[in-house]
Amino acid sequence: MPLSTAHVATDRPARYVKQLISHMGHKATAELTGAGRGTVTFRQGTCSLTSTRDELILIAAAPELDSLAGVQDVVTRHLVRFATQEEIHVEWTAPTAGDALEIVTPAVGDYLLAHSTPADQVLTELAVATREATGRSAGMQVSPDEGALLEMLVRLAGARRAIEVGVFTGYSALCIARALPADGSLLACDVSTEWTDIAQPFWERAGVRERIDLRIGPALDTLRALPEEPAFDFAFVDADKDNYPAYCEEIVPRLVPGGLLVLDNVFLGGTVLDPAFQEEDQRAMRRVNDALARDDRLDCVMLPVRDGVTLARKR
Repeated sequence: MPLSTAHVATDRPARYVKQLISHMGHKATAELTGAGRGTVTFRQGTCSLTSTRDELILIAAAPELDSLAGVQDVVTRHLVRFATQEEIHVEWTAPTAGDALEIVTPAVGDYLLAHSTPADQVLTELAVATREATGRSAGMQVSPDEGALLEMLVRLAGARRAIEVGVFTGYSALCIARALPADGSLLACDVSTEWTDIAQPFWERAGVRERIDLRIGPALDTLRALPEEPAFDFAFVDADKDNYPAYCEEIVPRLVPGGLLVLDNVFLGGTVLDPAFQEEDQRAMRRVNDALARDDRLDCVMLPVRDGVTLARKR
């Protein structure tokens, strides 16, 4: 349970961020990462610092509880030492595991669904068929609001040629394909017909089957077989997480300028935020999240939509 937060009431939050970053830079890796925001990386863990109008928010993370306590102690001692003109109180929350974080609360989820354009009959029936056929695996299907977001993004981008990596039962593919113009096309990549066979009757009913080129086989092989030139306007990745870095490496060069790359599940249920989780999926997702944010070919924004969605636009 290596995540902990402290909300410190103060009239000088931005000043403390600068002081902490400046001072701790002699003992750790410390950097300002934006206006009133910074990060300190110690040997045993990290602490992010964010200033608001009237408080300093500290978020400590470490792989073990002892290491977390060490990060908290160092940051707290230095902060109290700097507060010569006011008395401040630093109270850390109890350690929390990343997979216990509730990214979207049920109340918020219900409210946003109630205030978004509802899924039509074909999408609704596809969701029902998915639940009946796949059981607990139905959680791999995007939510109705995320499907609506994909459709809107495709329309806003004016996309004609799209890629999807990870089709499952075809809900997201249907959303993407029907947002394309009549002469548009979606290259849909999946490794098995087990679930994609469910998708195809619904694509037919929605009138988009002819726009979808379904390729069955390892997606990396399909992507690498494409011409190495910019040709696609839109890409959506929602497949095996350990291959996300490789998928992005293949897709980004094939996007046209202004093309949009969308990644799903970039939080992995909150485990990406928690350094105690070190399976290959978490490590790969951290790598791709870091890489996209630093890629000078892209403008990138991460959104707290469901399990986290990243939008990356090619410059």
